[in-house]
Amino acid sequence: MEFRYMGFEQQENARTFRFDVVAKGEPMRHVVVIANLAHFLAHRVGIQEGPSLCAQKLATDLENGVEGAHQLTEEDLRAHAAARTLAETRKAESRKAAPRRPVGTPSWENSPWRKSGP
Repeated sequence: MEFRYMGFEQQENARTFRFDVVAKGEPMRHVVVIANLAHFLAHRVGIQEGPSLCAQKLATDLENGVEGAHQLTEEDLRAHAAARTLAETRKAESRKAAPRRPVGTPSWENSPWRKSGP
């Protein structure tokens, strides 16, 4: 199944993201996912992430047999924000754990291409 993002329409504090759903052997369907922009702000999620988040929501809904209206909920954005925070924390921890070269040692001294001797 493939999703093609076709744009959005703004309706007051909601944005309607439009998609075409293409599945092999089936006619193309037009679907929309509605998202309240206040939830993006509340969870510090950039609006530019809206299309990909809506596509993920749409994929999950269709896998679970949900037809009709699709909505990106506050819980969806909360889960996304929590996952992003966890990933950032893990990345920061892995940077702290990475071995570092001794202070005052130029990086070229440890280079395998450095000639030994004069």
